[in-house]
Amino acid sequence: MKSFIKYLPAEERRAVTVETVIELAGKQNPSDITTAAIAKHMGLTQGSLFRHFPNKDSIMQAVMEWVSERLLSRIDKSLQAVSSPLAGLNAMFMAHIEFVAEHPGVPRILFGELQHADETAPKSIVQAFIRHYKERLHRLIEQGKTYGELDSHLDAESAAILFIGTIQGLVMQSLLAGDVSLIRRDAPRVFAIYQRGIRSEQ
Repeated sequence: MKSFIKYLPAEERRAVTVETVIELAGKQNPSDITTAAIAKHMGLTQGSLFRHFPNKDSIMQAVMEWVSERLLSRIDKSLQAVSSPLAGLNAMFMAHIEFVAEHPGVPRILFGELQHADETAPKSIVQAFIRHYKERLHRLIEQGKTYGELDSHLDAESAAILFIGTIQGLVMQSLLAGDVSLIRRDAPRVFAIYQRGIRSEQ
């Protein structure tokens, strides 16, 4: 990181800290990222970092807020110009895939936070994010059933779970392969299979 970070306003330095954590998480286990490593990567002392975040949990909370806001915003933007609910599901799927491809550290952090046995502020943010995400899915699925694009007997909750699980599967495969670009290559073909399973036969 460049030395100019030292002279950034507080809010901008907080934003750079979040981006640093996401960048580091793309290269190593998020649980192994220390405040010392974050500060070093930014060219700061831990003391400077702690002026903006009292501890690592507060940093992770800011990271989760950033992820939730950015991903939901990108999804909402992708839905603005769609012509149908099924096209909306495709747009939402691809927007999520592209976000992960750009920020491979994000799924590592999400999975890590959800594994905590205790309730933490970052975990609560992830859970709230998933609720908001599923609300968008349910809305599209119910609209698709109403418009006759999707099977009228389709279980919306199960279809939403499968949608999310399909993305998670693609993410896991790309992480195991060590090549995040695979997620972009495979996503269209995988969504086509998902689509065939939920669409109306009419």
